[in-house]
Amino acid sequence: MIHQIAFGEYLWQIYGGIQMNQGEMVRLQDIGLGQDEMRVLMTPEVMQLTQSGNTQAARVRLVELMQERSAELTVGACGLDDELEMIREQFRRFSLDKVEPYAHEWHLKDELIPMEIIDELAEMGVFGLTIPEEHGGFGLTKNSMCVVSEELSRGYIGVGSLGTRSEIAAELVIAGGTDEQKAKWLPGLASGEILPTAVFTEPNTGSDLGALRTKAVKDENGDWVINGNKTWITHAARTHVMTVLARTVPDTTDYKGLSMFLAEKTPGTDEAPWQDPGISGGEIEVLGYRGMKEYTLNFDDFKVKGENLLGMEEGKGFKQLMETFESARIQTAARAIGVAQSALDEGMKYAQDRKQFGKSLINFPRVASKLAMMAVEIMIARQLTYFSAREKDEGRRCDLEAGMAKLLGARVAWAAADNALQIHGGNGFALEYKISRILCDARILNIFEGAAEIQAQVIARRLLG
Repeated sequence: MIHQIAFGEYLWQIYGGIQMNQGEMVRLQDIGLGQDEMRVLMTPEVMQLTQSGNTQAARVRLVELMQERSAELTVGACGLDDELEMIREQFRRFSLDKVEPYAHEWHLKDELIPMEIIDELAEMGVFGLTIPEEHGGFGLTKNSMCVVSEELSRGYIGVGSLGTRSEIAAELVIAGGTDEQKAKWLPGLASGEILPTAVFTEPNTGSDLGALRTKAVKDENGDWVINGNKTWITHAARTHVMTVLARTVPDTTDYKGLSMFLAEKTPGTDEAPWQDPGISGGEIEVLGYRGMKEYTLNFDDFKVKGENLLGMEEGKGFKQLMETFESARIQTAARAIGVAQSALDEGMKYAQDRKQFGKSLINFPRVASKLAMMAVEIMIARQLTYFSAREKDEGRRCDLEAGMAKLLGARVAWAAADNALQIHGGNGFALEYKISRILCDARILNIFEGAAEIQAQVIARRLLG
């Protein structure tokens, strides 16, 4: 049923136009195809799916099945093995017990996620899932990372995102670090004893990382001195190490002059977030994606040990960072699926409980259709994400697939949150209802880890050559 609706809907979208957002449509004629060429797409099989795949009756039947099988963790079979489904169940239970009952309060009070939660996640191995066993991790697949990120984000995106920084830092060290750096950093990252933060973005750069201006200069002792400003640094205050991208090659203005540093810092407190000389910053107040907080960082002669230049090579920072993009976007897609699933959970529950004109909202066809399409699109995004993860595990290039998963996942999360809020009606606009938080959390997904516009451009270039 899910696949039937999915193919019926998406084939129509390919033919008639793919909606990128509320005001932007991509049509086949935009890439030079005429009507005659487009009609070739309409084979008998495609015609059958477009005409009978996504019907009102099919959507209503899917929602009936969703209600009958509401005890299942996901809508439809995900195609994962028993081990991964056991992992899903374990983290779903954790979310239901330790995250969901408190997440909305953390959001409303704009509080940091309690350290007790982080410690429990560390004990469960969240930060070392994909780190090789020889470096203190579990050596599991990227799909295990997807499942864990999905279920934790389903509880609260802030909790689901705690592992993102560890994933990025570990990937940087595994791909570009020396043997000494791997021995020093990976066990601590895997155990959660070392909490990292990614320090890349600057106030006027955004996606254009090649234009970074933060500078690092080597001193007479062979150490590095960093000066510059960074912004949108997540979970910066409580972390032990910063992966800092800075310009080390003088007179360069592009990515070739950038180097990556593993800059050690002292974890701060709420009262004194910055403990080390040469670093200061301020909090950025945000609509959603709370729990770790966002910061600006100012480096003023901040010192980094010479041994903490990643790979002990200058000018390799951008290349080293690029090697993490596939994993980071797969993980972000998984977070988006979790947020979308959370929206579906809340929309479904409200539609069943809320009565209008003598019957539950879920019995109204347009409400049922909204819920059905949420479930369908979540499954599409989930399968694309899992496929990308498998490609990554097999050592095959998957930047295209990972980018697609991230782009689609973010769009699906926003659509699901928006529709679930609509189902809530006026109550959805009230802060006391969880869906108001989920909508705010969903909105950031189209921006970070590659803005949707940039992501779509990269995908188009790959597809069209």
